[in-house]
Amino acid sequence: MTWQTLLEDYVTNFNKHCVPFPNLTVVLKNLAKQSLRLGMITNGRGQFQLDNILSLKIREYFEELLISEWEGMAKPNPAIFYKALARFGVSPNEAVYIGDHPKNDIQAAKAIGMKTIWKKSQHWSCLEADGEIDHLQEISEVVRRLNTEN
Repeated sequence: MTWQTLLEDYVTNFNKHCVPFPNLTVVLKNLAKQSLRLGMITNGRGQFQLDNILSLKIREYFEELLISEWEGMAKPNPAIFYKALARFGVSPNEAVYIGDHPKNDIQAAKAIGMKTIWKKSQHWSCLEADGEIDHLQEISEVVRRLNTEN
């Protein structure tokens, strides 16, 4: 088997094996009930990332979806964050960004003035975030706290 065959199999079939964070759909439903407007910025190839999002059945929860290949820019480039903010019609200080990569997510979002929530990871550590979570169920509480600090 060649590397090209393996790559094609990965690109074609990865979406069939996506595993969401625990309680992902429940959390997204609850955030939607709180009238929070949700967007996603993700690095990667357009159709590949979209297929994964569709496979997880979470597309409906996101008002805006920016995939780096289709946007012509990737995190940590501030332009992709500004583009997302413009689509929502909000300024950086009115938005909270949740991420699991210290540079591409947290440092990049903070650099333009967004509040940040670090999704803890065994692979990275992050000290700069405005809040941090172990589990997605904690998002609402941290967002509420960040909103009251403004």
